[in-house]
Amino acid sequence: MDHHKQFFIDGQWVDPLTPNLLDVIDPATEEPYTQIAIGSAADVDRAVAAAKTAFATFSLVSREERLALLKRILEVYNERYEDIAQAVSQEMGAPISFARESQAGAGRGHMESTIAAFETYEFTEQRGKTLVVKEPIGVCALITPWNWPLNQIVCKVAPAIAAGCTVVLKPSEIAPISGIIFAEVMEAAGTPKGVFNLINGTGPDVGQIMAGHPDVDMVSFTGSTRAGIIVAKTAADTVKRVAQELGGKSANIVLPDADLQAAVSKGVEGCFGNSGQSCDAPTRMLVPADRHDEALAIAKTAADAFVTGDPRSEDTMLGPVVSQLQFDKIQRLIEAGIKEGATLVTGGPGRPENLNRGYYIRPTIFGNVSNDMTIAREEIFGPVLSILPYKDEEEAVAIANDTVYGLAAYIQSENLPHARKVAARMRAGSVYLNYPDWDTFAPFGGYKQSGNGREYADWAIHDFLEIKGVVGYDA
Repeated sequence: MDHHKQFFIDGQWVDPLTPNLLDVIDPATEEPYTQIAIGSAADVDRAVAAAKTAFATFSLVSREERLALLKRILEVYNERYEDIAQAVSQEMGAPISFARESQAGAGRGHMESTIAAFETYEFTEQRGKTLVVKEPIGVCALITPWNWPLNQIVCKVAPAIAAGCTVVLKPSEIAPISGIIFAEVMEAAGTPKGVFNLINGTGPDVGQIMAGHPDVDMVSFTGSTRAGIIVAKTAADTVKRVAQELGGKSANIVLPDADLQAAVSKGVEGCFGNSGQSCDAPTRMLVPADRHDEALAIAKTAADAFVTGDPRSEDTMLGPVVSQLQFDKIQRLIEAGIKEGATLVTGGPGRPENLNRGYYIRPTIFGNVSNDMTIAREEIFGPVLSILPYKDEEEAVAIANDTVYGLAAYIQSENLPHARKVAARMRAGSVYLNYPDWDTFAPFGGYKQSGNGREYADWAIHDFLEIKGVVGYDA
């Protein structure tokens, strides 16, 4: 029996107080394949009440017990690994190989990193006669997106539990099944009742109620900047902490001394990963003006090699985007790029020729893009790369920073010391030099309208803690 039409509250699976169902669409077929229950304010009330009751005792549980719980969760997660990968593939259209290696793998990686960081995390510090204590902040509302469901669920839930907090999770209602499986993992791992609660629902009917709830002490939100502003305004009335990871429009500066073939090819791959549905994707590639045409030819070859198709096929590299809404938005932005005079190098409007249904996007490259064009300003969230020429390094840095976002930046150079100097000028929370391996111990979060707070490992644990000074502790 699945739990698609139930919530996990206070250690048990329960029906919504008011029956209300929502279709879950398979983006590869555009057809519903299951339904979920969606909640209301009354469901939020009982989940928050369960978390509040549980916090009174769980906040006092020893590090050793919390660590043992996280290790049990990891063990059960690994047992359900294939179920999680299959769910992500169907609910958001991720190619099954990518769902296994990256989507499900991200959840595992964050659990492992949180455990490692938690084992040595210092919760107290002596400063003269004052003891500085880091204590769990309380009941935490966790609101997660559809594009990296397990990545965002685990990199919030794991550090919250490490800190001694209790949580109410609302996964995206667009891709909710992997979240339900995660709740089953939490149950099977023996999570104490009320420590972890899950409700499905829409942003207005559940997410905003959680954000404004007087018994919620913190909101951790990942999603669009537009939605993040609503969450922050809603939370402001009760002066609760809000940690946000929001949108991005990341620049990828290919410096003149970079290996252009490798830098551009890998840049296309980075932009197109997860069908372009990553907030930190390198979507604006900046190349020297005198090598712009050469870069376009390399990018076209790289883009045309991507196999778009059925996410259930092991050979597929790009699946569909998640929804009709996203498909229509991406089509609008591709049309805007053409209308505003960018050079369409490959791809363009419509579905790939071999696909007549499903939310599939043609892998698209634009050249001769200027930073005032719509495709250089708005977050597209699809496999669409804009290539911008620059005349010198000063202009490249200025273009890269000329955005309301500041989640990530990418620098490509054969001269690492020089790349580090350029990185120091980037107004972004993460800077990646020469396409490094993913580091789950690095802080992740944004400048400007890309958010506040930091996630991953000990950085995330810190955000779920309050700071108390016990003055005169050592008389």
